[in-house]
Amino acid sequence: MRAIFATAFILSAAIMPAAAQPAPSPEALKDLAPTGKLRAAINFGNGVLAQRGPNGEPRGITPDLAAALAKRLGVPLEFVTREAAGKVAELLATDTVDIGFIAIEPVRAAQIEFSPPYVVIEGTYMVRQDSLLKDVGDVDKPGVRIGVGLNSVYDLYLTRTLKHAALVRNTVGGAAAGIEPFIKQNLDAAAGVRQPLDNYAKDHPEMRVMKGAFEEIRQAMGTPKIRGGAGAAYLKAFIEEMKASGFVADALKRSNQVAVVAPSAK
Repeated sequence: MRAIFATAFILSAAIMPAAAQPAPSPEALKDLAPTGKLRAAINFGNGVLAQRGPNGEPRGITPDLAAALAKRLGVPLEFVTREAAGKVAELLATDTVDIGFIAIEPVRAAQIEFSPPYVVIEGTYMVRQDSLLKDVGDVDKPGVRIGVGLNSVYDLYLTRTLKHAALVRNTVGGAAAGIEPFIKQNLDAAAGVRQPLDNYAKDHPEMRVMKGAFEEIRQAMGTPKIRGGAGAAYLKAFIEEMKASGFVADALKRSNQVAVVAPSAK
């Protein structure tokens, strides 16, 4: 379900003085806001990146970054929300939005130009307490079935890397979408982002989340590949500045989320 929030306000906490990066060139502004506003796709399926406010409005690190970029560009901000990263990727691939927040993935890179990552989160597995699967290296075995969200970054990664285990996809995506088929179909494991899996396991002591990770998920800002290079270059510098200034770390803290700020890509 599509929800569009035209922002009549921008939270002061989301806007920090950022004078280090020069004003955007006309070419960059045309690439990033060709309609005169910044249309930002937000993924509600990953609670580390975005949460719903009291009126359903996006809150968290990705809305904060979008608001800061819109202010820098000097244009209004419009949020286009989706419930899964795969849906955000579709918007970017079809040039329906100007920016979106999803993980860097080779399959997506054919149609999406990515900034450097701003945070890194882990993809891992949840299993039952009595499972014989003890760490991530045990999972890729014949007969093992893994629940996963369709077209999530870990679905794409595991599709590419698993040699023996089988994926069972939940057509409703999201960072914890693998849990539903795992439970309903009595699968061997659920793949997903560590934080939502941890949250589920806290309320279900019969489950445990593996300590290791099968993937480091690099979350980035993306823009349609068919846009010009000036906009992509501007996003790269913008994200690097937001990390170096402490904006990313502060945004995570404000939203009570835990993730690793990505190192500088320079």
